[in-house]
Amino acid sequence: MDGNEIKQAGKCPVMHGSVTAAGQSNVDWWPNALNLDILHQHDSKTNPLGEGFDYREELKSLDVEALKADLRALMTDSQDWWPADWGSYVGMFARVAWHTAGSYRLADGRGGGGTGNQRFAPLNSWPDNANTDKGRRLLWPIKKKYGNKISWADLIQLAGTIAYDVAGLKTFGFGFGREDIWHPEKDVYWGAEKEWLAPSDSPRYGDVDKPETMENPLAAVQMGLIYVNPEGVNGKPDPLKTAAQMRETFARMAMNDEETVALTAGGHTIGKAHGNGSAADLSPAPEAGSLEDQGLGWLNKTGKRGIGRNTVVSGIEGAWTTNPTKWDNGFFDMLMNHEWRLTKSPAGAWQYEPVSITEADKPADVEDPSIRYNPIMTDADMALKVDPAYRAISERFHKDPAAFNDAFARAWFKLTHRDMGPKPRYLGPDVPAEDLIWQDPIPAGPTGYDVAALKARIAGSGLSLSDMVTTAWDSARTYRGSDMRGGANGARIRLAPQKDWVGNEPERLARVLSVLEPLAATAGASVADTIVLAGNLGIEQAAIAAGFDVSVPFTPGRGDASAAQTDAASFDVLEPLADGYRNWVKKDYAVSPEEMLLDRTQLMGLTAPEMTVLVGGMRVIGANYGGSKAGVFTDREGALTTDFFVNLTDMAYSWVPTGKDLYEIRDRKTGAVKWTATRVDLVFGSNSILRSYAEVYAQDDAKAKFVQDFVAAWVKIMDADRFDLA
Repeated sequence: MDGNEIKQAGKCPVMHGSVTAAGQSNVDWWPNALNLDILHQHDSKTNPLGEGFDYREELKSLDVEALKADLRALMTDSQDWWPADWGSYVGMFARVAWHTAGSYRLADGRGGGGTGNQRFAPLNSWPDNANTDKGRRLLWPIKKKYGNKISWADLIQLAGTIAYDVAGLKTFGFGFGREDIWHPEKDVYWGAEKEWLAPSDSPRYGDVDKPETMENPLAAVQMGLIYVNPEGVNGKPDPLKTAAQMRETFARMAMNDEETVALTAGGHTIGKAHGNGSAADLSPAPEAGSLEDQGLGWLNKTGKRGIGRNTVVSGIEGAWTTNPTKWDNGFFDMLMNHEWRLTKSPAGAWQYEPVSITEADKPADVEDPSIRYNPIMTDADMALKVDPAYRAISERFHKDPAAFNDAFARAWFKLTHRDMGPKPRYLGPDVPAEDLIWQDPIPAGPTGYDVAALKARIAGSGLSLSDMVTTAWDSARTYRGSDMRGGANGARIRLAPQKDWVGNEPERLARVLSVLEPLAATAGASVADTIVLAGNLGIEQAAIAAGFDVSVPFTPGRGDASAAQTDAASFDVLEPLADGYRNWVKKDYAVSPEEMLLDRTQLMGLTAPEMTVLVGGMRVIGANYGGSKAGVFTDREGALTTDFFVNLTDMAYSWVPTGKDLYEIRDRKTGAVKWTATRVDLVFGSNSILRSYAEVYAQDDAKAKFVQDFVAAWVKIMDADRFDLA
């Protein structure tokens, strides 16, 4: 070792993060390589509670009433280190819960409050989430007391609900059952911007004046915001333009106009905005904070008193109502009964203040009740008065407080539960009895029928192996673990809109259902069960053809949803745009087919090895879309063999591009075309990680393991939405 090497080696004895010896990460070196990280997250090794921990079991020992009593007491237990506005934390905890749940978006079901993800980056350090860290720290003594009987995810949402209860709202109910994650989520795409609050005419929009051109699956208008910019589009006040963004953004978060008005007004009925100071005086966000800050951010370290009336969060300053700790109709009284003028807060943010108002109608200072300030409205609040549709709803709520109370209570319940999935996942004594259409209700299915007899009838029906397998797969593949929607339970594949999706091959689907539905009726079984049972039968037949006599596990009890139980519009977002498992892409996209395969795989809750075994098996049994032969690397189509992997890894062949994402597999000696392939097929040989899995199944001793692993992964998908089995 020469002197320079000694000097370099002495810099630091440990590696910094996930880097190569040269200091660069693999992504830095090879940015175009397929990144499988989203399939490796939330590994059991990150969970300090261990693989045997069962939160749903632990919840059974939770004293719910004692917990709620402690939360009610906390609402007025003002702490010196972070004093409560007017001695009440109701606004604080409503906001913490809201900003956790409000990150949900309908397009891919990601975000939301169902995992406690606000504890981690980037959400814990989003500009719009400033000071939510203080709310979580205020909750810590209660979390500490109840330990693993209550998750952070449940505690945060319950705290927000209790806040409204303490303020005086008759809430709609609450369901426990949210399980915590233990590290940042890598699967959520929050946008391509490289800076917080980048102008919303960034790549996020095709045209910022056309909100519908926002990039999917995004919902918030700017990087680091939950909904819209409260100062206006790109920070420029214009209530009509803001209304257009609100309508698109809230729709992408599964809310209609009435729910949008109710949530906006109800959210601003309690609490206040904070902007009585300069953001320049604040320390960095939590992820960039100093060690001594202990996970807190946005602290005022200038020696000024940056708490109480001098707190800075959004930059907007003031309360919306006369009594900001009480649930009342004060928001609409204030908005509709006054004229408003544009002004700026002490922090320099655009906001509206009344042209004229009596002293008695002004909200009091948060520290000294003898001091009163003007109320304020944001551009989004003014949108409720300016936009014709929003105004009509606002006027109705203003005249009918009971209707507003009910609308907000229901919308709040939806906001805080939307990503929990169907109602059977809700636990606890306060789960509402009413079934709500956005919960995707499914009636209980029959279990007492003769499964073996039904299976025999399916076997004699004349349906092909491909018909049975592809129909079951198409029915189940809609499941997404992000918000527990979709799946085979409910047999919604026979209803609009799913029956007409291009990816479901409507003509073939209708033919298969015309055979299976009468068989289900004769047997007294659900169509949902019959579809899955037929798929299982097809897998068993394919295994027998490969020399393995297996029985695919099957549990009856799926129900059949009706059209009345199906919100067709909200199911549109579940339509697959590509399915690498069936070697199909609806059209060309900016994202590669293999990246779309990873996204679908992660949503379904599969691992990279499970993805590998399922793709290889689906190819050889002939489950490709439209009967395509791409990737069918076998002369024994219909048999559950390892041929896909054997031939993919065989160096007797060469791989030649022939068109857009298409390839030929040729004999090296003769040049004869043996097979055709797509990018999705060849990535299992080109990507080093996926190739390592493919090689396992290509080995001579892997035939039995392959069948066993395929069946296990298949059953996992077929049962993914069987929450009644949990």
